Amino acid sequence: MNGSNDISEWIRLAEMDLATAHHMFKTFHPKPLEVVCFHSQQAAEKIIKCYLVSQGIEPPKIHDMQVLLEMCIESESGFNEIYRETIMLTNFAVRLRYPTELRLLEQDAAKAIENAEKVMVYVKNLLFFL
Repeated sequence: MNGSNDISEWIRLAEMDLATAHHMFKTFHPKPLEVVCFHSQQAAEKIIKCYLVSQGIEPPKIHDMQVLLEMCIESESGFNEIYRETIMLTNFAVRLRYPTELRLLEQDAAKAIENAEKVMVYVKNLLFFL
């Protein structure tokens, strides 16, 4: 199977990003808030792309969580349950890679991790029942 279509590889990469976000949030001082938020977004993006792959859809090479989520909603309306949490992560995909006026607080990074976890749990539960 092609690596880009390997569901287990998408899951592994998503879990690695989420584990990285957790580790950095818990152990680094000062906390690298931008990096934690970035890895949280990446975890959610990769698990959502994993769902698309599971549906036979080639995920686009984009970071816009709304576009990705709307693609998922076309085949599974339940994605509306995690819509707000998913969309909140969009700004962390690109804006944080460059110097920006986006200022983060510790609670922003904690919320990013929490939202990524919700997305991860939701999608993994769907994948389990496919």
